[in-house]
Order: sequence, then C-alpha cells, then structure tokens
Amino acid sequence: MKRYDPMMVGKRIRRQRIIMGLTQEEVAEKIERSYKYYQDIERGTCGMSINTILSIAGCLHTSIDYLIFGNNEKNFPAFTGEEEQQALIDALSKCSIHKKKYALELIKLFLKACDE
Repeated sequence: MKRYDPMMVGKRIRRQRIIMGLTQEEVAEKIERSYKYYQDIERGTCGMSINTILSIAGCLHTSIDYLIFGNNEKNFPAFTGEEEQQALIDALSKCSIHKKKYALELIKLFLKACDE
C-alpha cells in the first residue's frame, strides 16, 4: 500500500508549479491561501485539506493522484475545449515576446510533423 509522504507531495507540487511558469505567490493567490502556508506545503512541513489539494491540482492542471502518489498521468490530464486553451494561455502568459514566437514556431513544426 502506498503511503502519503508530504515531502514528496511538496516536491511534485513545486515541480508542476515551475512547469506551469508560476511563482509561489501566484499559486497561493489562485488557491486563496496564504503565501506562508503555500510555502510550507511545498516544503512538505504541513498537511493540507482535501479542498486545498483539489485547488492546487486544478490550478496546476494536474491530477491529485499524481500529486499524492506520483502516478505518471500527471501533466497531461484529459482537458476539454476551453480548458486546453486556457492551460496554453496560462503557460505562455509569463513568457517574453521572443519565447512566445519561438513556442508558436515549435507548435507549428509539431503539428506539421503529426500530419505527415
């Protein structure tokens, strides 16, 4: 049976936050928790309620199963329609114009390769 390890949960939350290009302050604000409390969650020094982990999973576009147990279907949940677009917008919103243009070129190349 798998066990809950707050330190590993914190590491997975931190990793996903960085992938999403968010700061600790931004996540704390989005999940409506204090910055200090969110820092403690990432450090693994405190527990959290089910509502808090649901909020974090939603904010970071990942599954609770990944956050708690590290199961690998984490980063690419089954988005539908507007959620996919919003996840892309959120990821790109913090990027410089140069990075946005580069990302667009990569996406075009990827889509072209998928069509071949």
